[in-house]
Amino acid sequence: MSTKDILLTPDPRLSQVCEPITEINDDVRALAQRMLEDMYEADGCGLAAPQIGEMVRMVVIDCDYTDEKGSENPYVLINPKIIKADGALRRFGEGCLSFPGISVDIDRPSHVIVHATNLDGDLMQYEAENNLLAVCLQHEIDHLDGVTMVDHLPPLKRAKALQECERAMAEGARPGETE
Repeated sequence: MSTKDILLTPDPRLSQVCEPITEINDDVRALAQRMLEDMYEADGCGLAAPQIGEMVRMVVIDCDYTDEKGSENPYVLINPKIIKADGALRRFGEGCLSFPGISVDIDRPSHVIVHATNLDGDLMQYEAENNLLAVCLQHEIDHLDGVTMVDHLPPLKRAKALQECERAMAEGARPGETE
């Protein structure tokens, strides 16, 4: 697995709804490991399974990662579900590994509570407010429902962002590179 395997817009799989994972087995664990490795290689803080062509409900997130050894603090969320998204809308410049070369301002609720299963089969609750984790949870879970960051933009801004992304990719932008 490498960043060259990350699906880029306009791949139609990025617009598909993913299937739930029914059993946590060695294949699921291997997929989680592949996703984490690819996310770190691309210097991302999150990656959803459909971004690598796996149409299942799994995301990996690590908002604490730096290049320092031992700084990894990954979360693997299986079948994540947003239970609550509230609080004041907060504007955040979001990038996406599937949209290299651009970042767009998105307004999202500032507080989120998510339930998900971890790799041990335990139901977990993740809560975040006014930080990168709150944004990342919502962004990655959107991917599982076939929603990308540009889908949150009004039509003219969406068209402009897609043109900028297309231009950046033509100039050689790769996953993990933003303006």
